[in-house]
Amino acid sequence: MADTLTFYTNPMSRGRIVRWMLEEVGQPYETVVLDYASTMKAPEYLKINPMGKVPAITHGDAVVTECAAICAYLADAFPQADLAPPPGDKARADYYRWMFYGAGPVEAMASNHSMGWAPPEEKRGMFGYGSREQVMDALEFAVSQNDYLAGNKFSAADLYLGAQIGWGLQFGTIEKRPAYETYAARIFSRPAAVRAREIDDGLIAAAAKG
Repeated sequence: MADTLTFYTNPMSRGRIVRWMLEEVGQPYETVVLDYASTMKAPEYLKINPMGKVPAITHGDAVVTECAAICAYLADAFPQADLAPPPGDKARADYYRWMFYGAGPVEAMASNHSMGWAPPEEKRGMFGYGSREQVMDALEFAVSQNDYLAGNKFSAADLYLGAQIGWGLQFGTIEKRPAYETYAARIFSRPAAVRAREIDDGLIAAAAKG
């Protein structure tokens, strides 16, 4: 029997990224929706993620937290979904590069920018992302070379970095450049992306009705 795949989330969280990844993977999974004020901080969940935040997954005895790590794990755990270039493929380098560029410089820049803060020019060398302008240019380079980031084929790197671009366009942490908007439209039209949005939006609507 296959190991049970359980997804811990809240539909108003970064768990939406992992929902999309799970829908792309196409394997059965259980969803546990957690509340920010109570169940996310409960002792039972803190055994899974001591940070008391979502998303997280368990797959049999394995526990994975952090969106980039979950996406990378699922791509490798279910290679039949073809969401990562195989080891030895030269596209694997681009896959790693842009997946973890999203987890590092993009995430840090977006968080700081949303709080209204940026590194002083004389201190930029101390920060992994340098400046917002440098991140914008690097992202534009990434999405302008081909339709997709790794081997010109959709992968978990597109899903993870693309989700950040889409979120940033919506909330203003990413500039509205044509290259970003074209790329986001391409990947967010995927059937799995549409299904994931419908599931999470449905959970939000149901919660609003009480």
